[in-house]
Amino acid sequence: MKHVVRVGIAVIIKRGNRILLGERLGAHGAHTWATPGGHLEFGESIEQCAKREVFEETGLVVSALQKLGFTNDIFVKDGKHYVTLFMLAECEEGEAQVLEPNKCVQWQWFAQNTLPEPLFLSLANFLAEQPDLVFSDVE
Repeated sequence: MKHVVRVGIAVIIKRGNRILLGERLGAHGAHTWATPGGHLEFGESIEQCAKREVFEETGLVVSALQKLGFTNDIFVKDGKHYVTLFMLAECEEGEAQVLEPNKCVQWQWFAQNTLPEPLFLSLANFLAEQPDLVFSDVE
């Protein structure tokens, strides 16, 4: 089996002082909480990927995309390695829908002091490196 490093996009959607997280299903990260996101496709910009993945997973249309940073995530148990690019986005209206029920149980908005456990590895890594960045006003 050939080992490859994949590029993942994670979209932190802010609404007020809360962020949107979904409870994952499936073998990779099952029953952890993560932002919307997915794989960067060949020829796609990071912004296009972020908007596409959010819409496919939640039905939400995001705006004001900003690059936040990245993590290097090795999922030892799953034999996967990702570089995850984090984007910050806004979404002022609409509620997230579970549009991929085979991948996500539910979507909920969380404040910084009420984040659920366990967090998906890439999000946990990002918050460990920059714990206040997600909830501050980034410009």
